[in-house]
Amino acid sequence: MWLWWAATAIVATALLLLSLSDTVYELTSPPGPLQILLRKAYSVGAFALVGYLYGRSWQASGRVRGWLYLALSIAGYSTLIEIVQAIDQSHEGLAWNAVDVACGFIGGALAGWIYSLTSSRPPP
Repeated sequence: MWLWWAATAIVATALLLLSLSDTVYELTSPPGPLQILLRKAYSVGAFALVGYLYGRSWQASGRVRGWLYLALSIAGYSTLIEIVQAIDQSHEGLAWNAVDVACGFIGGALAGWIYSLTSSRPPP
């Protein structure tokens, strides 16, 4: 059980730290018109990974959480990232912050869907 929780904490912390790195931002921002779309796709994938691990952590604890719970939880995690980035002097503006939190929600919902496909116990 604790391995799933540890994996969730490690991956979530690593992704939070990566979100603060200018080097990572530059490496994942190819020039051209698809830059924003690619970056948002990366973030949905990262949020889905954290959400999947989080869902597995709950399952290992003997509890099952549904897709909405995962989506809202990961949106909360995304909100935390936006707050830390604002403290770290990133000034994207509220509209882009909202888009990023929506990506967190979508990633969490995607995690719930993947979880339901791979779990022996269906979500409620």
